[in-house]
Amino acid sequence: MSRSMPPEDYDAWYETARGRWIGDTEYRQLHRLLGAQRNDSILDAGCGTGWFTRRFSTHSGLEVTGVDLNANWLAHARSRDPQGHYVCADACLLPFADDSFERTLSMTALCFIEDWPRAMREIVRVTRSRFVIGLLNRHGLLWREKGQDDPNSSYCGAHWHSVPEVRSTLAALPVRGVQFHSAVFLPSASAMARMAEQVLPNSLTWGSCLFVSGNVKAG
Repeated sequence: MSRSMPPEDYDAWYETARGRWIGDTEYRQLHRLLGAQRNDSILDAGCGTGWFTRRFSTHSGLEVTGVDLNANWLAHARSRDPQGHYVCADACLLPFADDSFERTLSMTALCFIEDWPRAMREIVRVTRSRFVIGLLNRHGLLWREKGQDDPNSSYCGAHWHSVPEVRSTLAALPVRGVQFHSAVFLPSASAMARMAEQVLPNSLTWGSCLFVSGNVKAG
């Protein structure tokens, strides 16, 4: 959703029945693909209000850092997670040395970054082991409903990604084992949507959220 909306509204949406189901569905996929282990250091690049950051922080033994350029959203994240570690920084110029984090995640933040390929390069640079990036899917049903540049849409101004363009960007980076998955095939959160999520394999890439994961090649 657009970063122009108040952070309180963003988090409140995740407390609705539909928002909670979508958030939980995305988190399960994110958690599975990231494969975090005890004592891992994790970066959430473009953490926003910290909704996903907080979810990972609940796992014992994980050291999680959230990064975002929006100071208002970070202030909200800190208010919800006083013990968390949050840094105000640009995802296109992360203030960390190479290989600083064992694993890095990013959830739909790159969709609102104009130079998203540069942000993707930065994610790979600071990651030692594995990364997972969630993106708005250009070939998902949600794009047909919300991605038509409606000025009143919370997705206005977002870039909706496709597998070929992401694959092309990653082809120039030191990564291996790149895979694509998706989730939230039917964004209505209806009974049919919940059933579809259980039946359809996540290897299909026409869900509303497109996930790209991979491992960083050792230097």
